[in-house]
Amino acid sequence: MKRRVVVTGMGLVSPVGNTVNESFENLVAGKNGIDFITAFDTTTWKVKIAGEVKNLNFEDFIDKKEIRRNDRV
Repeated sequence: MKRRVVVTGMGLVSPVGNTVNESFENLVAGKNGIDFITAFDTTTWKVKIAGEVKNLNFEDFIDKKEIRRNDRV
């Protein structure tokens, strides 16, 4: 039997943008999303840079109750 795949939409959350369009525009502009870590104090860590997802409002995607139940990661 043949299986059919239907794409009904696109979504993307990444260090270069929180939407498909924002990510595409930033990649075309040559931005890479790698920067100094701001989510926590890195003084005791060797690594100081990462690809952080910034300016993301989880309430736009996930129920408040679910947010409280889960870790930031």
